[in-house]
Amino acid sequence: MIAASGAANFMKTSPDQQRDASLGPRMALDLVPPGDDSHFVVAKKTKEKLPEGVTSKAMYKDILHIAWPSFIELMLTQLASMVDLMMVGQLGAWAITSVGLTTQPKFLMMTMFQAMNVGATALVARHKGAGERERANLIMRQALVLTLILSVIGGIVVFLFAEPLVHFMGATEAATLAGGTDYLRIQALGIVTVALTSTITASLRGAGNSRTAMLYNLTANIVNVIFNYLLIYGHFGFPRMEVAGASLATVIGQAVAMVLAFLSVMGHRNYVHLSFRDGFRPQRHAMISIFNIGIPAMVEQIVMRVGVILYSKTVASLGTVPFATHQVCMNIQALSFMNGQAFAVSATSLMGQSLGKKRPDMAEYYTTRTRRLGMSVSILIMLVFILFGGTIVGFYNDDPQIVETGSRILMFVALIQPFQSSQFILAGSLRGAGDTKATAVITLLTVLCIRPPLAMVGIHVLHWGLYGAWVALVVDQLLRSLLVWLRFVSGKWKKVRVI
Repeated sequence: MIAASGAANFMKTSPDQQRDASLGPRMALDLVPPGDDSHFVVAKKTKEKLPEGVTSKAMYKDILHIAWPSFIELMLTQLASMVDLMMVGQLGAWAITSVGLTTQPKFLMMTMFQAMNVGATALVARHKGAGERERANLIMRQALVLTLILSVIGGIVVFLFAEPLVHFMGATEAATLAGGTDYLRIQALGIVTVALTSTITASLRGAGNSRTAMLYNLTANIVNVIFNYLLIYGHFGFPRMEVAGASLATVIGQAVAMVLAFLSVMGHRNYVHLSFRDGFRPQRHAMISIFNIGIPAMVEQIVMRVGVILYSKTVASLGTVPFATHQVCMNIQALSFMNGQAFAVSATSLMGQSLGKKRPDMAEYYTTRTRRLGMSVSILIMLVFILFGGTIVGFYNDDPQIVETGSRILMFVALIQPFQSSQFILAGSLRGAGDTKATAVITLLTVLCIRPPLAMVGIHVLHWGLYGAWVALVVDQLLRSLLVWLRFVSGKWKKVRVI
């Protein structure tokens, strides 16, 4: 009965959709007919009733098909970052602090093109759901043009002002300032490679293909770790570059990823494909669509980075060892992000594809199930931090003060895991719907207006030291999770029009 219903619904799809279905596995979404504007009426929550022929098992399979490669890719990328910090950490606390002080300026440099990539993912997903493959490919080409321009501008600015930026972040010792400056300048020189790769990755994910990005980013991580060993310590005749070597190793890995990313979309193996014959001349309508989603996302990212920079500067005022401890714990927390971010990739892609097919009901069903899966993994991560926090911190640096304080801070990280996972996934769904203005406002309120002032109070007024900063982070995460959930359940994302 299900097979017959699925076949009947498939016959209702356009010829383009039937042809494009051969480029990927069949999804539960393929079994439902396209909707119309009546499906976007915001109604009160009723008891869930899946469309005929659609099962929860099939929907979970769709979610995991996108999420597991993203999870592995993000996890391995973060593990490579952790290995970077562990290898640099053997040089001393000053080296960890040097790299840590460059984190937020580097992310700020990446903000512009990453925001445009939010638009690329959402729009590619919408066009795939609507069966408009050529429009999806046009979006990828336009996004690449924007990324190239923005990354070149950002790279030049950060390279020229690297030393003042590191000093502004709180570098108080000569070794820390010099190491951080060298690290950041090399990152600025290589920013175009990671920028172009990220745009291709965003386009592939929008089409529901996260496996390809996993493969080329996995290769890049392996290259990165190998060159870390060669360039940080000067093995096998390579120069000993210490902190600068870690940065150069990262750039080399990113360059490898860029080459493989372009090769992956040349030809017609993937739903999105790149042909230079199609041209890269800016198209007004496509650019406006990307900007409509990307600019609020950019505001969100800039606000987040400014807030985190103010927060980091407050922590840096505690001194080198406390900031090194903080950086280790932030690096470990970033590993826990991978759970929510991986499932958020699924949520964004499936939300966009569902809305492209004018089926917001399917978008809600997918989001609900994505949250359940993310919550299950977050509980496991929480237990790991509770049971093995001190051991994990010790991998970075065996200073007893860093290990003891870091293991206690990981209790804070454990506490927020379920909320953090849900927040990432719901925010991913909102971005897939193009509702980036709401997420920007929420970030402005929590990351900029709540976290830095609370950290200042905790550190300088209540004298809680590093713990005060992490209390502020917990409050930020809990409030942001609540606000994102309220926005999603309001259903206002159904009214957002992006194409």
